[in-house]
Parts: sequence; C-alpha cells; structure tokens
Amino acid sequence: MKCSVVNRLLPTRNWKVAALVLAGSFVGGFGLFLYHLRAHTLVTDAPAACMNCHVMTPYYASWSHSSHARNATCNDCHIPHENFVRKWAVKARDGMRHVYVFLTNTEPEVIQAHTPGSQVIMNNCIRCHTQLNTEFVTTGRIDYMMAQVGAGKACWDCHRDVPHGGQNAISSTPSAIVPHPPSPVPEWLKKMIN
Repeated sequence: MKCSVVNRLLPTRNWKVAALVLAGSFVGGFGLFLYHLRAHTLVTDAPAACMNCHVMTPYYASWSHSSHARNATCNDCHIPHENFVRKWAVKARDGMRHVYVFLTNTEPEVIQAHTPGSQVIMNNCIRCHTQLNTEFVTTGRIDYMMAQVGAGKACWDCHRDVPHGGQNAISSTPSAIVPHPPSPVPEWLKKMIN
C-alpha cells in the first residue's frame, strides 16, 4: 500500500531523484538559515547568545557592569526554573516573539518585560533572594499578580536599577563594545564582499 502511494506520486526514477534533491535542498537551506541566525547559540545559557539581536547591546552592556553579572546570566532572571518543560516552552515562546518583533521592525525604543515575562522575573528574584525576601523584608510571600492588584510591590518597584542600571545606563550605552558571538560568515566570503 505504502509503495503504491509513492509510485503514484513519483512514477519514475527521475521524479524520485528530483524529489530527493528538492527535499535535501530544502533541509540543507533551512539548516544554513538556522546556522546564520546563530540559532544553535540560543540553546545555551551564555549571555552572549542574547546578543544575536543588536537591540540587546545596551541591555547586555548595562547588565555586564551590574552586581548581577558575577552570579546571574540572562536566563537566570528571564527564564523560569520550575521544570525542564516550562523552561524550554517559555524560551521557545519568547524566542518566536523576539523573531517576530525583529523581523517586523516593531521593537520599542525602550524594551520592557510583558506580563508573563514580569511574572517569571519576579519569581526568579524571589527564588534567588529567598532568605532576604522571607526573613528580613517579608515581600517574597507575594507574586507578581498580587503586586498588580495592589497586594504588595514588585521587586523592581524599589530596585528599579537592578540589574540593568536604569534607563540612563541603557541609553548611555547604545554603542557599547560587547562580545558579540562570532560571525557565521566564512572568511573567504568576507574577503569576496570587501
């Protein structure tokens, strides 16, 4: 049955070879596209992976000079740590959103976390600073949604400049020198273009 369907769709050997070449070209082209997007760096927790998108340069630069740079990467704050599935689902969702915003050129001048991202960030603030929040300040007993309805404050209501140094630090570093990931363009091609 299976062979008869294939034989009906691709009746001759030439059709089968053409279909195989077309499928191989598509898979190879898609792989090359992902390589040039540096998609392989996005599965790591390396902060430089966030630099694939040029609009993140000032955020990376301000973070790298903050107290959080010693102990926390981008994913430590911006990705949930409850379980493996949630981590990768949020990473995929946010990544697709970032690609859409970048390709449609609709990134805002000042990037701010949206509601789901704010929930993740606050949960991670509380996770890392559990003792401080629960024993000393007693604010860690609320979550972001409770802060939204006035049952308390979000962490950044008081700590506005952590870890990105506030608006002035971000706007003062638009051309910061930061470690961008290496270019996927081969040297011989760069020489041909120049």
